[in-house]
Amino acid sequence: MVCISFAQQKNRTQLSGKVTDAKTGTPLTGASVVLSESKIGTSTDSTGNYILNNVPFGHTLMEISYSGYRSIVGHFDIKPGPNTKNFELTSSIIENEVVTITAVGSATSIRKAPISITRVTKTELLATPSTNLIDAISRQPGVSQLTTGPAISKPIIRGLGYNRLVVINDGVRQEGQQWGDELGIEIDENSVSRIEIVKGPASLIYGSDALAGVVNIITTNPLPVNTVKANILGSYNSNNKQRSFFASVGGNHSGFNWNGWGDFTSAADYSNKYDDRVWNSKFKNRNFGGYAGYNGTWGFSHLIVSNFNQKLGIVEGQRNPDGTFKKAMPNAVDGSPTETDFNSTDPYIPFQHVNHFKLIADNSFKVGSGKITLNLAWQQNQRQEFGNPDDPEEKSLYFDLNTLNYNMAYHFDDKKGWTTSIGIGGMQQSNEYNGVEALLPEYSLFGIGGFFSSQKTS
Repeated sequence: MVCISFAQQKNRTQLSGKVTDAKTGTPLTGASVVLSESKIGTSTDSTGNYILNNVPFGHTLMEISYSGYRSIVGHFDIKPGPNTKNFELTSSIIENEVVTITAVGSATSIRKAPISITRVTKTELLATPSTNLIDAISRQPGVSQLTTGPAISKPIIRGLGYNRLVVINDGVRQEGQQWGDELGIEIDENSVSRIEIVKGPASLIYGSDALAGVVNIITTNPLPVNTVKANILGSYNSNNKQRSFFASVGGNHSGFNWNGWGDFTSAADYSNKYDDRVWNSKFKNRNFGGYAGYNGTWGFSHLIVSNFNQKLGIVEGQRNPDGTFKKAMPNAVDGSPTETDFNSTDPYIPFQHVNHFKLIADNSFKVGSGKITLNLAWQQNQRQEFGNPDDPEEKSLYFDLNTLNYNMAYHFDDKKGWTTSIGIGGMQQSNEYNGVEALLPEYSLFGIGGFFSSQKTS
């Protein structure tokens, strides 16, 4: 990791203070100070001091955390001009007992959420042995997965999945071909900063499909002001020779923040105790993305882009008379894969090619004593399936799904423990079919809905 710091500049609204040990008064170096709704954060210096510039004034939710200490999550009022807030953290064997979540419409403490919610951090994701994102969170209570290979996993919450739960990515409902068993979540796992899992009905905010709950995946995470950081991550799985290389670089200078990342992952066929090497379970990912935006006293505006590109084999499991896997070859010849074939990371026929492009405008504006959040997104999901050994370029299936998402809400200032929001959201979607085989008809839809939510906490 590389970190470069610039000289601090004066801004109209500033929040500063000190984080110390409640018992000894010792300054805590590297403690995290985050304003979740404003997407602003920093860490304390060697003397325990922190400074946040361009802080939107008004009511805000802050989270202060440090490894080995109990986190503090509280509501505070930020006034125009310099603001000072000091915090004392108490040591705790159980870390982060109080954390902030955003999956219920607005930022709140996980203890005050009306339904069961689990938050999984980047550190926990990296510490969990897994082959993909959903595989990693399937270790959480109440969460499981439906998988047809290392590259394909669908989330299941308390026994319900498919179109009975909603996946949200950076505030946008993820729209791919989620109806099929052999289709996973088109989100790069290495780009994720944290995941929030809502285990229970969330239809009020996310629509009727959120009957089982919501998997809220967050990738955009602005750096502290006046820093530049670069990260390199590599991994290797011995079972299927899966190798992954991820690199990112980002910065934040006087409120202007940006990030860019790229990921390359490839895997050969995995093995199990029943089949040995499972033919054509290989896959290859080439993904990239990033964002650019500004955080000011009026709120923030971010433009996020990502492209998920995956080629993965389809496991059919057919066998030759001698018990070996069948390898599809031209002229209806049934061959057997060689050791070189098993070790290759390029999928053989039949295989899928999935490309998911996404462009998001994520905004939050201070209006009066509350704020307006506006989220617009365009997604294109293209799924192609190749299954003709005599014509490898022939697209047996080809779905082209285009989706425009829109969500706008007004969040009132918290008053006497009441947290209130009102908003509208929906999508315009069309699915075109260009394959040689008929599977599903083309369709188009338009949906819009409104909601009003109010929660009282004591």
